[in-house]
Amino acid sequence: MDDADVLGRLLARYSPSGEEGAAVREFVRIARELGYRARVDAAGNGVADAGRGRPTVLFLGHIDTVEGARPVRRRRGRLHGRGAVDAKGALAAALLAGAGFHGPGTFRVVAAVGEETDSRGARHVVRAAAPDAVIAGEPSGWDGVTIGYKGDLRLEATFRQPRRHWSAPVPTATDLAVGWVHGLRELAGRHAGESPFRSLTVKAVGFSSDPGADPEVAVVTVDLRLPPGLPTATVLDELPVSSAPPRLRVLCRLEATELPRGDPVVAALCAGIREQGGRPTLYRKSGTSDLNLAAAAWRCGGAAYGPGDPRLDHTARESLSVVELRRASRVLRSALGRLAGASGDRPTPRRSADVP
Repeated sequence: MDDADVLGRLLARYSPSGEEGAAVREFVRIARELGYRARVDAAGNGVADAGRGRPTVLFLGHIDTVEGARPVRRRRGRLHGRGAVDAKGALAAALLAGAGFHGPGTFRVVAAVGEETDSRGARHVVRAAAPDAVIAGEPSGWDGVTIGYKGDLRLEATFRQPRRHWSAPVPTATDLAVGWVHGLRELAGRHAGESPFRSLTVKAVGFSSDPGADPEVAVVTVDLRLPPGLPTATVLDELPVSSAPPRLRVLCRLEATELPRGDPVVAALCAGIREQGGRPTLYRKSGTSDLNLAAAAWRCGGAAYGPGDPRLDHTARESLSVVELRRASRVLRSALGRLAGASGDRPTPRRSADVP
């Protein structure tokens, strides 16, 4: 099966979060054609296994995408379509890397559902026994490895105030909401670090109000990104105080994760990149991924890796070079051999960067 065909077939099944069924079934069909034992688990994830026994190397990818279907086409050596970068390209590379793998150990590729929303697929996966190594399928470029993601705390705050004339010397529900967000920005200032990755950041991502109701209602949704070393519990304890406290709803809660540069998974991926003539770069990102969940639940070696330019995530220009897809699959095949015990070569990466 041609490398581009694997990705093209996954892209042809548009799969926004909550509508992944057809794409998961296609993943299972492709995996079986490549020699895997494949199935759909209780959460709706696609699961493909090659080899048997220990050690277990788990590739935790995701098959859902953001909303917004894009035409699937191949043009000038690139495959275009929603999910080419985030993150069906990584899934395709992993399937190609493990095709024909017979051990030692087990290589498991998971096409998780719901990563772009509530990570329900990964939350199901991490309830199982820990693998010996985990690679999260996220775009890093074929010659990059991601070792850090910030935490995420998304809150919905609802403020209510008795309806009064706007000339009254008391705040409206909207006043309270705006003041609360200002207090969050002051909180972020107290947790500022030397880089965006090391800093608490706050964004208001939604707002609605009904000043004509009685009581007045204002609802604000905020997204806080937390650096390593700042637990979500600490931020919840330090939320600003309001004269009329809001009703809070936690929409997302993920702790930050940062893996050491010398982690065996990081080393194995870097070795594979060097074999393909690249110079590995380690990234720490201000976003989050299912690696946050896996690292907290399993405490095993890990990193995130996948082909594609992360700057194309979620955009109308999302596309992936077929050459990069092939390089990434070779990198993963090499890393799999090392992690399964075929080689102990662990060279040190040269560069490191914090990126959005």
